[in-house]
Amino acid sequence: MLKINEAVNFIKSLYGGKPDVGIVLGSGLGSFTNEIEIEKEIPYGDIPHFPVSTVEGHSGKLIFGKLRGKKVVAMAGRFHLYEGYSSEQTVFPIRVLKFLGIDTLLISNAAGGVNPSFKVGDLMIIKDHISQLAPNPLIGKNDKSLGPRFPDMSEPYKKHLIKKVKDIAAEKNINVREGVYVAVTGPTFETHAEYRMILALGGDAVGMSTVQEVITAVHMGLPVFAMSVITDVGIRDDDNVITHEEVLQAAKEAEPNFKALFCELIAQL
Repeated sequence: MLKINEAVNFIKSLYGGKPDVGIVLGSGLGSFTNEIEIEKEIPYGDIPHFPVSTVEGHSGKLIFGKLRGKKVVAMAGRFHLYEGYSSEQTVFPIRVLKFLGIDTLLISNAAGGVNPSFKVGDLMIIKDHISQLAPNPLIGKNDKSLGPRFPDMSEPYKKHLIKKVKDIAAEKNINVREGVYVAVTGPTFETHAEYRMILALGGDAVGMSTVQEVITAVHMGLPVFAMSVITDVGIRDDDNVITHEEVLQAAKEAEPNFKALFCELIAQL
């Protein structure tokens, strides 16, 4: 808690507002911040105990402001195990957002499609996840001031938020998928055999983030909605060569619909 309090107190010394909604922006989705009436930007490197994002497509700062009548804080850049950070470090910002006062956490990511019916550019509402392929961030001594030793995970993604987004998508004529997200550590993209395994396990999409953030939020009693942009498709017959540049480009092309859904959801919270 000491590190969390030091980070929170530093941020509050620079920004006095209380955000209602926290937003985590995935690879290639950083221009979502253009929708925010920005009041304050704080680079991660200035915040005590914050990691620093090292991945292309992640700018690395907290952005505070207003969006559709709500006070928001956006993480423009997140942290991953493959960068060399510990599980505790990757989720530290989520704990800080909670203690800054957010009531809801919205998460986005770029993910690989595993469901054979998915195509590049699809938006997938995450209805559940499989986390056994990546370390659990709650391993270690439990801090009761943050949450219980054994948190319930029967509804990690709130059904009422999922329903809101599905209704918004229908109104705006935006096609959305719904599925199970499987978390892996990366940084390698999956082999053909790994894609087949993930499909057999019941996964619809695979990625290198999100699940640890969700587990941490649920541990603290923070409601979560999460959505993937399908930026590549792994189950296919040709040579499965995927580059990070292609992922960023696909995310950029899907961004208008992503923005529309997230903005309207925030307005309705």
